[in-house]
Order: sequence, then structure tokens, then C-alpha cells
Amino acid sequence: MKTLLRGGMVVSGQGTQRADVLVEGERILALGPELSPAEATVVDCAGKLLFPGFIDGHTHFDLPVAGTVTADDFATGSRAALRGGTTTVIDYAAPDKGDTLAWGLDAWRRRAEGRCACDYGFHMTIDDWNAGISREIGDMLAAGIPTFKMYMTYPAMMIPEGDMYEALVRLKAVGGIAGVHCENHGVIDALIRRAKAEGRLSPASHPRTRPAPLEAEAVAHLLRLAQVADTPVIVVHLSTREALEEVRAARRRGQTVYVETCPQYLTLTDQVYDDPDYLSAAKYICAPPIRKAEDQEALWAALAAGEIQTVATDHCSFTLQQKLAGREDFTKIPGGLPGVEHRGVLLYTAGVAAGRITAGDMCRVLSENPAKLYGLWPRKGAIAPGSDADIVVLDPAAEGVITAADQLQNVDYTPYEGFPLRCRIDRVYLRGGLAVENGTVLAGPEGQFLQRGKCCL
Repeated sequence: MKTLLRGGMVVSGQGTQRADVLVEGERILALGPELSPAEATVVDCAGKLLFPGFIDGHTHFDLPVAGTVTADDFATGSRAALRGGTTTVIDYAAPDKGDTLAWGLDAWRRRAEGRCACDYGFHMTIDDWNAGISREIGDMLAAGIPTFKMYMTYPAMMIPEGDMYEALVRLKAVGGIAGVHCENHGVIDALIRRAKAEGRLSPASHPRTRPAPLEAEAVAHLLRLAQVADTPVIVVHLSTREALEEVRAARRRGQTVYVETCPQYLTLTDQVYDDPDYLSAAKYICAPPIRKAEDQEALWAALAAGEIQTVATDHCSFTLQQKLAGREDFTKIPGGLPGVEHRGVLLYTAGVAAGRITAGDMCRVLSENPAKLYGLWPRKGAIAPGSDADIVVLDPAAEGVITAADQLQNVDYTPYEGFPLRCRIDRVYLRGGLAVENGTVLAGPEGQFLQRGKCCL
């Protein structure tokens, strides 16, 4: 069966071009002007932008954390992702300390298998380090897991810096790469102790105990370790101008550093924490916290300059009831925001339509770069002959508003409530099949596990 998407503007990292797209089965067969295949179903895409399916390289579905479990599992989270134009998610498998990486991969595959509406893969969390884990790194690459996560905060997830260095050396040897959560745990703990001693227990203390300089310091620390290990790294959910300056310094030294940021750091400011209503502020608790307007503008400028490689969501959803756990102590509020459903429309509205970035920039950070960074290129991330027919049809003339009442994410709020939109996602194709039409998810749990290769960015 063939489908012809006719008359749209096809977006790549290089810009846009008027072209027809011919799909046969699960793959793109041809791309060009005025295609006229026989026996094809024709879809009029005049006036629409055609993006390669978006890739979200940072989600947390069905994750046990802070004495609870995230509100979105792989079923609800992947449907929300697909509705928002994301055709591939890469989640984090997280074995407990003492467990093997193989145990963690098996546990997360069982959570996801047969339940995902979009395609999916996994990063592997390294929260312990010993000879056995070191040997397993090679096993993970053979299983299609070339990317790993390490933490510089959260005691349950951290490993000593000497072990982090050894892990970086091992990853270089086998061709893997690590993404790292960069915050200074020790000083954060000291600031939290002081806040509690002074009775400052509301959500307003959250950003004050995780200040921007501590993220920058941790980024600088990581990048010096990576310099000695002589290996590339990914700084995940970078949120500040100061941290960005540390990345620039490392790049001037000749290091390869990839950067991810998130929609919350591009569209929200730290004023959200000052709301006197507990839940109104608590729903924005995440780490790193939402930053200042000047940080936001620095991130947009870096996106336009190609200094930030990808925008992912760090989707880690909790209901308002779950957020109530920290009413008497802000450190007990489960940290994380929902966002997997709205990333594409937010980036287009606040970025492309606002003149901050181009459609080509958007394609690079949502599709092309994550495909290359996470070992999916050129199967994913491109509208090109031979690639999977993952296609997002976006209407740039439409308008709308983000509301919690109109979302599939399994939460009773959205951090972007009332955000005015200057676009709409009309259709989403997953491997050639029409998966979303006019906001309705048509596909069942048809997502496939993706074995990924090495970074080629």
C-alpha cells in the first residue's frame, strides 16, 4: 500500500523544501516535486510542514521514585508522546544498587513490551561500579544499548567520582557514551539543612537550595573528568547560562560535549515557585529547577547557534495528590514534570513562530540530532528514501491553547496551562501507518523496541 503526502513543505536540518513524500509500507520510498505514483492514497498537505517524527531522548515512564511511581506508565506516556508528534522515546532503565545491568534492562523491557504506542529504546543507568558492571557495558552495546546515565546528585543513584572516571574510560573503550545529571550534591544538602533549620519548608526553597552556580560547578567538574578520560559526554537537562559557559570552555579546549535542554527551561521562569498556593508551586518541582528569564534567553540563543544538540522533556509525571507528599517539607515533593505531549507545539510556538529559531533548527534538535546522537540515524530522524516513514504533519496557521482537560498524559495538570499555541499537529505517521489524526490517537500499542548503534553526531 502506498501513501502520497502531497504539496507540503518538508523540513530537514538544512531548511524546508516543497516536496511530495511517497510512502510504501513502513518506509519512505521517494521524495520530490510533483510525484505521480499509481494506486497511491493521496493526502493533501498544502500549507503544512512535514517534520521527521520527533525523538524524545529523555523520559521516565513507570519509574519507582520517592516512595511512589510515576503517573505515566509506558502505555499512557507513549500515547501522549505520539499525540504530540514523538514517534520514538528513549527511557531510562534503572537497576537498583546491587542489581546487574542485565536485570535492569530485562525489568524495563517487561514494563514496555506490548504496551508502547510509539517506538522505544533505553538508556542504561549506572548507579554502581564494579568489575561485573564494567564487563556488562559491552553486553549492553551488543543488546542495542549504547548510551548510559550517571548522576552527580541523589545518593541512591550516585557513584564516587573515581568510579565515574573509570566508567567514562570504559565507555570510551567500547564506543558508548554517558549522559550525566550535573548538580553539586554535597552543597545542595548543606543548603537544604540550613533551609530546614530556618523553617523554610515551602516549595520556594527548592530553587534556592539548588542554585545555578552549583549546576555550573558540577558541569565543569564532569567536563574535567571527561577531559582526563578523553571521551565525549552528554550534559542532560542543562538549564543555566553559567553551565553553558562551562560547556563552551570545554569545547574551546577541544572536547566533544553534547548538550540537552528541556521545554520547561525554555518557556517558564523561577517565579512559578513564589506562588503562595502550595500546589500551584509544588507542581513545578524538578531538578534542576526552573531558572531565571536571562537563563531562558541564553538557552534560546544557544539553540539558534547550534550549541545545544537536542531538546528532550525529562518527562517524569506525578499527580497533584502525589505532589502533596511534601506539604510540610519541600524535599519530599516528588520531582519531575509532565511534558512529553507538548514538546513539539511548544518549541514551534515559542521558538519558530516567535522568530527565535528556524524550522530547520527545530528539526535538528527534535529529530536529526537525537537520531544521530542516540544511534538511530538514518532509520529515524529524516524524511528521506529508505528511512522509516515517521512523519509529523504540522499546521502552522492553526491556533490553540494547552489545557490539562485536553491531554492524554496521566496527570491532572500541565505546567503549560493556558499557553497559547500558534500551530497544531494534524497527523502523525508511525512507520507508514496513520497513528494520529486531528488529536485522536488511532494506533494501538504498536511500538517496537529499537536496537541502537553508536553515536554518529
